[in-house]
Amino acid sequence: MTSSKKPDKYYAILEGALRVFAEHGYHRSQVSKIAKEAGVADGTIYLYFKRKEDILTSLFREKLGELVDKFNAGLDEKMTAREALQKVCCIHFSELENNLPLAYVTQIELRQSDLELRKEIGLAVKPYIVLIENILKKGVHDGSFRSNLDVKLVRLLLFGAMDEVVTSWLISGQKYSLSAQAPAAIEFFMNGLTG
Repeated sequence: MTSSKKPDKYYAILEGALRVFAEHGYHRSQVSKIAKEAGVADGTIYLYFKRKEDILTSLFREKLGELVDKFNAGLDEKMTAREALQKVCCIHFSELENNLPLAYVTQIELRQSDLELRKEIGLAVKPYIVLIENILKKGVHDGSFRSNLDVKLVRLLLFGAMDEVVTSWLISGQKYSLSAQAPAAIEFFMNGLTG
């Protein structure tokens, strides 16, 4: 295969795994269930992944990569840092609200993984963290955010805050609109970034 594009079966396995992990939890999900959900033979999975952990890390890498691509597509050079951060927050909340299996896997299953697996998933999250960091740097540079902002710390605080809002929404049984939380979250962030 000369193209770097991955085969359809690869993506079918990831989508199947997403649904199975969300329904049964990562630790209770067998490869055979993933194969059945993906519509492939059990052995086909091993053509693409060595072990179940590789499926989970690939899932995070692909899905977070898609999210970062959506952020980048939605951001404009002319946007202020505030507008860019607002866009990221809105996309984060609306994408997870609209993809409940992804929300469950990213918010619940990640926290139950062992340390080594969490480190691998952390590498998949890094481009997202860098995106937030670049927005913060832009805000510091153009004077809209405090000049003494600890960008490395604040990028994690912002990501962690958005992460916790999604987790609380899931735990509540999705009794309210997640995307409707974005304006208040952004207002809170701005008070810390500009105060």
